[in-house]
Amino acid sequence: MKRIDFGTFSIATAFAVVLSLSLSAHAQSSSDLFKSKCAGCHGADGTGSAIGKKMGAHDFTTADVQKMSDADLTDIITNGKNKMPKYASLKPEDIKGLVAYIRTLKK
Repeated sequence: MKRIDFGTFSIATAFAVVLSLSLSAHAQSSSDLFKSKCAGCHGADGTGSAIGKKMGAHDFTTADVQKMSDADLTDIITNGKNKMPKYASLKPEDIKGLVAYIRTLKK
């Protein structure tokens, strides 16, 4: 029977914990970023706030939005579209996180 080296096991366990914490922190920051940058018009649930609906903000839960490519969503977030302002100042990883968060809002 093989013996597991306790030191190697400890390092592997610590590495797994750090990775899982950073992934959940990233998911949380994407959620917070959505709330601060997007929810005013698109609503907390992605269906659109009252103001957003009047301005023509897209409902993120619809098939039309969900079938858009990640590149299309990234381009819209970065450069804006129609009445939506551009968010070119966001880091690429933040935009990627927002796109991933939008994907969680499907019906």
